[in-house]
Amino acid sequence: MGKVVFLYRSLAYRNAAADILRKARKLPRGAERSAARRYAKALRDLAQTEAWLEGRVAREARTTQRRKSAASA
Repeated sequence: MGKVVFLYRSLAYRNAAADILRKARKLPRGAERSAARRYAKALRDLAQTEAWLEGRVAREARTTQRRKSAASA
């Protein structure tokens, strides 16, 4: 269940970044366009960071469970 929620959240970040980038392309060059592009990049980076963190947390949880199992055996 947790992976499904993570997938939807990650897709939401990526879709939001794509939407903002599309809107930024329509704007004339200037501060507002640059800010929108930076915001889109930050959302895309957040989606990638969350993907890395999700994998990292899952591995750490398994390692902790293995240690507890080994210690109790």
